[in-house]
Amino acid sequence: MSVTDGRTATEAEGRLRLMAVHAHPDDESSKGAATMARYVAEGHEVMVVTCTGGEAGSVLNPAMDRPEVHANMTELRREEMARAAKILGVKHHWLGFIDSGLPEGEPLPPLPEGSFGTVPLEEPTEALVRVMREFRPHVVITYDENGGYPHPDHIRCHEVSVAAYDAAPDPERFPGTGEPWQPLKLYYSHGFSRAKMTAFHEALLEAGLDSPYEEWLGRWDPDKADVMERVTTRVVCDDYFEVRDEALKAHATQIDPNSRWFAVPLEMQRRVWPTEEYELVRSLVDTTLPEDDLFAGVREKVTT
Repeated sequence: MSVTDGRTATEAEGRLRLMAVHAHPDDESSKGAATMARYVAEGHEVMVVTCTGGEAGSVLNPAMDRPEVHANMTELRREEMARAAKILGVKHHWLGFIDSGLPEGEPLPPLPEGSFGTVPLEEPTEALVRVMREFRPHVVITYDENGGYPHPDHIRCHEVSVAAYDAAPDPERFPGTGEPWQPLKLYYSHGFSRAKMTAFHEALLEAGLDSPYEEWLGRWDPDKADVMERVTTRVVCDDYFEVRDEALKAHATQIDPNSRWFAVPLEMQRRVWPTEEYELVRSLVDTTLPEDDLFAGVREKVTT
């Protein structure tokens, strides 16, 4: 790409780059997929980085719970990810680490040796820095310090993403992985909030429909802070909810099309909660909170 005034040709045309780092295939479709589809439709470049192959994932769709599926889980999950990426219109990169699985029991068993949650932090950080320096994202999205939920791969994804965000612009870190690159903003995605579940629950009951959220809300600790208190940025993306759902369904081993993922009619979703939510945690550009655009401040700095 040619460069003028310090900008690439695509930047001069208003095209920006967004990178979303996820732990497993299907995470990209359940967390921020409509946002990514919106930015792709607007002409920006979006890359999903998947840290593991999702090999340890259970088959959560009863229709796919068959011996041949379990026997070919690695291959199937790669095929599912390719279909989802095509539906969303995003570029995709496998970071290449092994799914740690979700340990269960008391006490919790150790993670499998060599899995993503056990390898030294520097190893996946270097791998992600290499991708960042090649793709050169202006904005990076990952999970918060709790991983969104406490899966060891989600927590490690957070650690790796933040470490790579800090290392990518430093010429002394990971020499040989490309020219240093400075991303301008870092966000945590926040998809599951009590406020959102309550809004859908009440809308379903008001419409005379069954709500799958009553039991979930009943188990919610009333003293626990809602993650919405951390949200700084709400991206309107309801025009792309259908694309999001098609990407989710592409992960057929993980997503039951009859599950509560799809319990709320799309028109109700668009009316009740037309946004996806994020927390701005690092910014090298001026912006005003609350935001409605992940590229707020970046557009002005890069394209003008």
